[in-house]
Amino acid sequence: MVCETKIIADEHSIPGTEKDSIIVSTSQMWTSSSLSPNSLEENLKKDTVSIREFELTDHEDVRRIFYDGIMERIPNTAFRGLKQQTKTQIIYTFITMMCFVVTKSVALTCCAPVLLMGARYYFSKKVIHSFLDCALHTDMSDIEQYYMKPAGSCFWVAVLEGKVVGIVGAQGNEEDNTVELRRMSVDSRYRGKGIAKALGRKVLEFAMLNNYSAIVLGTTAVKLAAHKLYESLGFQHMGVTEEYTLPGMSHSFVERMFFQLRYHRYRLQLHEE
Repeated sequence: MVCETKIIADEHSIPGTEKDSIIVSTSQMWTSSSLSPNSLEENLKKDTVSIREFELTDHEDVRRIFYDGIMERIPNTAFRGLKQQTKTQIIYTFITMMCFVVTKSVALTCCAPVLLMGARYYFSKKVIHSFLDCALHTDMSDIEQYYMKPAGSCFWVAVLEGKVVGIVGAQGNEEDNTVELRRMSVDSRYRGKGIAKALGRKVLEFAMLNNYSAIVLGTTAVKLAAHKLYESLGFQHMGVTEEYTLPGMSHSFVERMFFQLRYHRYRLQLHEE
């Protein structure tokens, strides 16, 4: 007997109703000689992820996953993000060189990069905390009101072993007949299992069922893996905004010196209007 892996929201097998769940299995194929039926069923339950609509009892888990995912961006933006900021790298190099010219001290000059990185971390933490506070007091404070009640919008959770391990929202825009993929995040302990792709395909399924012309999303993610995920789902990179402004930013010169974000826009065209 062979156990088949079910494909998540394959383009040729979109379910007929938006209330259906999507199941993705990371299990391999077993033969009846290697596992008993009970063992097979246990392995399937352990490795399967179900995507279902948000329920009120999920609220705390959803906020936790969202919060943890955004907090990860503090060091990513402060340190990894510097690789994408050529202009800032030049400025920091100039500051370090000037430190040596002025002080003639190798020790103080070596401290300059450490102080600059410390300042980047401080401002990344400050700005991202402000952004979190804004999000947790708007749509993430009342998912039912922002996503479940409005027509053309929805919010889903990924469940593994009875635990909520991933989230994603879809917010419709009637003006241009597009739906925005929002708030996608997966618990760090459960990454690498295809959960994010399953959530993304659920939004794709939802968009097709509701006859949206395209799915759009914007991201400030620094990690390359996030961008590869969107591309694997069929999204096309539409452009990038340098020095993007988040809610809560003061726009001061010092803040702009130590905190920069690049905002990437993606679009998945489903059909022409």
